[in-house]
Amino acid sequence: MSGRTLYAKSALTLCLALVLLAGCAPAPAQAAPEAERTFFAMDTVMTLRLYQGGSGETLERAEDRVREFEALWSVTDENSEICALNRDGRARLSQPTADLLERALGLCARTDGALDISVYPVLRTWGFTTGTYSVPNDETIAALLPLVDYGQIRLEGSDAALPPGMEIDLGSVAKGYTGSALAALLRKDGVTSALLDLGGSIQAVGAKPDGSPWRVGVRDPEGEGSVGVVSVTDQAVVTSGGYERYFQEGGASYWHILDPETGKPARSGLVSVTVVGDDGAVCDALSTALFVMGLDDALEHWRQYQDFEAVFVSEDGSVTITAGLAEYFTLSQTNRALTVAQP
Repeated sequence: MSGRTLYAKSALTLCLALVLLAGCAPAPAQAAPEAERTFFAMDTVMTLRLYQGGSGETLERAEDRVREFEALWSVTDENSEICALNRDGRARLSQPTADLLERALGLCARTDGALDISVYPVLRTWGFTTGTYSVPNDETIAALLPLVDYGQIRLEGSDAALPPGMEIDLGSVAKGYTGSALAALLRKDGVTSALLDLGGSIQAVGAKPDGSPWRVGVRDPEGEGSVGVVSVTDQAVVTSGGYERYFQEGGASYWHILDPETGKPARSGLVSVTVVGDDGAVCDALSTALFVMGLDDALEHWRQYQDFEAVFVSEDGSVTITAGLAEYFTLSQTNRALTVAQP
């Protein structure tokens, strides 16, 4: 395609980079996992590593759970519940799908629409769901925006309904939700130490076998390596950034994180947001929503809710972390300005 350059960061490369960074603590070298499983699901490469407890059978059950969720929530599988809802405008959902949709709608409301699961048709128009990238004209976007409104989605128990023409995608919360579900499954099987990489969405189970925290790298949005490393135990770490999937056309870059209000790539002054917390679905959703909000509004959101911590990388290269990470974040690049936001 003349004049258009496509960029999609390899999920495998991202996964490996994060996992290697997760093991780069200054303590003795991390032991090899007792069991490990790598597979492709939810449009990404996933790697599950058990360090204490569990077995290969545990990982097999974990992969089966991921496959189950994928079959329910895929927007491209015509047999999925979400595809049926998008096609027919109404559907009776299974408990996992109804639960995820309820969580997603709550997070859309919590973020005042900075996260909106009904932006899917606009995202598709840009080509981010198909790989056929192009910049839609303003008229095309304007015609789609009236149906970008999570408030029009109806969910009563397991019965969901959409207005004519609306389509949804739960991808902005699905991997984080799945990570939390897998962590619960592993703990039930007696796993006390594990690291789950769901395509860059990291879920830690317990601590490392020696009792020290996992060290997860925050990728440098402008190159290889990391901006810094965050230490976590029993938490999720999810990053959203414009570098993950974008294309260039006419000398301009367009990334996949759209502002639901404009239907265009979010230009908030941030280039990456990493959210750390106990709830994977919240971390997944907020990594996108806070990127759309921009730094000032994102920090106000943190001050209001106080149920997550975050690392923000701005266009000027500066790094801002929330106060709860002050003892758990190490800056890798000393040439960057670091600010610790206070409550």
